[in-house]
Order: sequence, then C-alpha cells, then structure tokens
Amino acid sequence: MAADSLERDEDGGQEAVSSGNILESFTESKETRDLIVSLRDVCDELVNREVCTQRFIVIMDTYQEQPHLLDSHLEWMLDLLLEIVRDKTSSPVLVHLGFKFLYIISKVRGYKIFLRLFPHEVVDVQPVLEMISAQNPADHETWETRYMLLLWLSMTCLIPFDLSRLDGNLSQKEGQMRRSTMDHILEIAKVCSQFITRPDVKQKKMADFLDWSLATLSKASYLTIEGTIAMDGILQALAQLFKHGKREDCLPYAATVLTALDKCQLCDSNQTVLRKLGVKLVQRLGLTFLKPKVANWRYQRGSRSLAANLLQTATGIQNSAAASSPDADEEYDIPEEIEHVVEQLLVGLKDKDTIVRWSAAKGIGRLTGRLPRELADDVVGSVLDCFSFQETNNAWHGGSLALAELGRRGLLLPSRLPDEDEIQ
Repeated sequence: MAADSLERDEDGGQEAVSSGNILESFTESKETRDLIVSLRDVCDELVNREVCTQRFIVIMDTYQEQPHLLDSHLEWMLDLLLEIVRDKTSSPVLVHLGFKFLYIISKVRGYKIFLRLFPHEVVDVQPVLEMISAQNPADHETWETRYMLLLWLSMTCLIPFDLSRLDGNLSQKEGQMRRSTMDHILEIAKVCSQFITRPDVKQKKMADFLDWSLATLSKASYLTIEGTIAMDGILQALAQLFKHGKREDCLPYAATVLTALDKCQLCDSNQTVLRKLGVKLVQRLGLTFLKPKVANWRYQRGSRSLAANLLQTATGIQNSAAASSPDADEEYDIPEEIEHVVEQLLVGLKDKDTIVRWSAAKGIGRLTGRLPRELADDVVGSVLDCFSFQETNNAWHGGSLALAELGRRGLLLPSRLPDEDEIQ
C-alpha cells in the first residue's frame, strides 16, 4: 500500500510532501490466477492473447522492486502453468503462452530463485528433452519457450544418478544405436557447464566439449552479430565450467584455454559484454592455476575495543599477520601463466566500461589472496601504478575499485599505507 509522509517546519507549516509506493503483499493474487486459468480460452485469438499477456506483465512489473512478495505465490503459479505446458492436448500456441508467462515471472523474481521450484526428478529428464528437441531455433517468436526449457534442463541435469541408467538397452530393431541421454543433452545444449562437470559426464565428454568450444571460439568474430552471439555463449559456458568444475579436472586444460582466449583479442572489441566475459574467464583460469588457499599473511583487524587496541600498541604487540615473515608462507611454485593473467586483469582495470573494471578488480582481489606475500605485494604495486597523472580517469577508477577489493579482503598491509597516502 502507498505510504505518504509530511515534513513540517518549526512554525507548524507544511514544508515538503514525500510519497513512496511500498507494497505489503501480492494483492493481485486472484486476478493473476484468473489470467493464467484463462489462457486456454484466449490462446486462439491474437488480440485476446496480447491483452491477457500485457495485463500479466503490468501486474508482475509492479513487484520489480519488491519481488520477494511473490515468493508465497510462486508455487501455485508454477503448478498452473506447468499443467498447461505438460498437457499433450495443448496447442503449440498455448504451450508457448505458458512458457512466456513463466519467463515473465522469472524475469521479475530472478531465475535463480524461481528455477529451484521446477520439478527435477528422474522422470522429468525425458519429457524436458522431448519438448526442447521439438523447438525450432530459427523461430524468433518462441525464444521464451527455449529459454525456460534450457533453464529447466539445467535443473534436471543435477539429478544424482548416472545418466546411463536412463538409457536401458540402446540397441534398436534396425540394428542402429540410438543416442544416449548424455549425448542427447550435449547435442541440444552444449552450454550446460554444471552438466559437463558431473562425475559421470566429465570423464567422457569434458575434453570433447572444450575442443568444440575452442574451435567455435576461433572461428567466431566479434565484428559480426552471429559471431558476437556465439562468442557470448562460449565464454559464458567456459567461465561457468571453470567456476563449478574441480581444480584437478580443469587444470590440464587451463593453459590451452588461456592461449585460445588471447588469440581472440577481446580487449579490442567494442562489445562490452565480451570484454567483461573475457576478464571473468581470465580470472577463473588464474584461480585454477593457483592452489585454493587463504593467505596467512592477510591483515587481521584488531579488537573492537579502542582501549584494547591502545594497550596492544603500548605493549608492542603487533598484529600476527603483519608480523609474520615471508618465510611463513607455504613454499610452492607459481605457474608462469599467472603473470600473464595478472597483466590481463590490470588491462581490464583501465577499460572504458565500469562493469569490466569491476570484474577485473574482483579478479585482482581473488588472485592476490592466493599468492605468497612478496608476489602479492608486487600486484598491489602494479595497482598503485594506475594512479599516475599519465593515466586516464578510467585507470584511476579501476585502481580505486581494486584497492577497495584488496582492502576488503585484508590484502593491503600497513607497510603499504605510506604509498597509498601519496595518492591524492
């Protein structure tokens, strides 16, 4: 409901009026249910379909800023719409309309939360595969259907059973072998990173998937629309694969992927999303090269009590992390590729778009936290070089983001404070 507030001056007069729309609940629940139920009646008439869809969009958009109010109603909305799309008697137009409504809900609430409610039992794998196989990728009017089916497929891929159990006897009467469920999923959606990292899939398909991805990446060009779309999908898939995959599984391929990424020269692209994905993939590759350890030299905040901090200073007790010597770090070899990864991230700090600089700053922070103290200090020094009068405003902003990320992670030691004070 709307809440209005009045501010009055000292004389009691009205000084200003401020109002804001604060919703307390999902008040259009009944109307939303009626709209979904009416889909079977309105699907045959274009005008009725558009009126119904537009009204549903208006209702959902009302909750863009407070999407959590939909949470208690998501389940019944999902059940009603899945009943439509699963019904074998539903026309293709009605099925697409159902998926379109599902997309509208997921756009408002966020697909990560909405997707958890989708059924993802063993019995759901084949029906989803059949529905998505029946789609026409060239039909631009039904992209919402393919989008939601891909999300649904990504959930069904998480079932904790070996997919070979779903295949039974693959032989057919004609003597031909029908496709396994694993091959069928990969043929439909090669961008399912969580599927590739399944224990039963990675042993058989990860190498082939990476070969296909890098081959597609090498043939695509960011100068064309088709090439941009292809590179977008491949880069997202690779970034997610190196995020969800285990280090020991991804490490043998990391150097090859890094070399292929360098050849794409994404830093020269005018596409912001490609430059951002390039930076994201570079940092994921860097994390794969390094052991997943937390630096023991990190700065540890003192006591919350000012008196306790002063007492520590008076008695000469130093922070344990600051007092630790470089010899306290675990000795292990740092791969040569790390230097190149850091260079790419430093270039990303100077990018013309904030979203790319922010991604590079987060990458700098994550990598620095896994480096020995001496090498980490070199990275901090390189970040401070961004604050030169010869650098652009973009570099200063990117450097500020990186310092903030390093400070948040406790990677800026007191010994560096004089250098940071010189930045004016």
